[in-house]
Amino acid sequence: MPRTRTSSATAAATVPDAFPAATGRPRRLLRALAIVSCVPYIGLKSAWIAGSRVGIPDGSVLLDDRVQTAVVNGLSLLMDSAVIVLALVLTRPWGLRTPAWLLAFPVWAATGLLAPIMAGFPLQLLARLAGGGSGTGRSGEPFLDEWVFAVIYTGFILQGLALGALFVLYARGRWGHLWHGRVGELPAGSVGAAQRALSGAAALLALFPLAARLSWVGGGTAGLSESLTAERGSDFYVLEFLYIGFLAAAVAGGLLLAFRWGRVLPVAVPLGLAWVGSAAVACWGGWMSLASIGAVDDVADQPTALMHLTYSGQMIVGILVAAVGAHHFAERSTGAARRRAA
Repeated sequence: MPRTRTSSATAAATVPDAFPAATGRPRRLLRALAIVSCVPYIGLKSAWIAGSRVGIPDGSVLLDDRVQTAVVNGLSLLMDSAVIVLALVLTRPWGLRTPAWLLAFPVWAATGLLAPIMAGFPLQLLARLAGGGSGTGRSGEPFLDEWVFAVIYTGFILQGLALGALFVLYARGRWGHLWHGRVGELPAGSVGAAQRALSGAAALLALFPLAARLSWVGGGTAGLSESLTAERGSDFYVLEFLYIGFLAAAVAGGLLLAFRWGRVLPVAVPLGLAWVGSAAVACWGGWMSLASIGAVDDVADQPTALMHLTYSGQMIVGILVAAVGAHHFAERSTGAARRRAA
């Protein structure tokens, strides 16, 4: 082949060859699972927007403000519908032409929103079986029928498994060369001061939400709303432990990448920690911040200033670590393009 093409054109030309089974049977099955698992959630949300009360008991807080509930349901319906779009992008030939930046963000966000649910829901069930009270509901008031949580969260877990498997297959074929090798084999000269500064800032900023959540796990009540303080149960403690774990994973991944620590580790390890950890803390920090903006009639249910700062701190930490990961991919991608062009 003549060397008259640009490096980007050459890269694009090699992509289809890396995906000989892009629409093979395993991927079609995973795509079908991802799409079908969205149906219960989308169906319930559509019904609630239309005014149905299926799964919503009398006295539920969801009935307090129908307009606000419809807006929130509409937003979450659109977010879950994006899973269907992603499943198609990851399994159709035209998906191979999707720009990396356009695909990376929604997959990163989906990872962040689904990972805590995939880990948290099974652990919450185990904790309840072990005798821990769930602590759900607001001051003893109903929220949703129990079967709704089982249906929705089971669907989320299936979505996460199917979408995660599809993305791993897609990314391994298209960008697998960007995480080959071990940390010690990465060129030290490609790490700039900005990357170290970002990871260091993330580590420092993470101390605040980590300290707050460790305090709450340990039984402290400083900064918790009255309703959360009164209703802490196994569900609360499971989620707090998970948020602590995701914060630690994000910080560890960022530091390992920026400072080349853990030289014997495969590059995929710090990248995985940074990807999942940053996505979980940023997306759930952002989601909880957004949810807390809505008007809450009961003062006991209003998030405190410390809770707002904790959510915001998580979100900033996640964004900073994600920037470290993005810098890594950009540097290795540039280096690979230069080698192809040489």
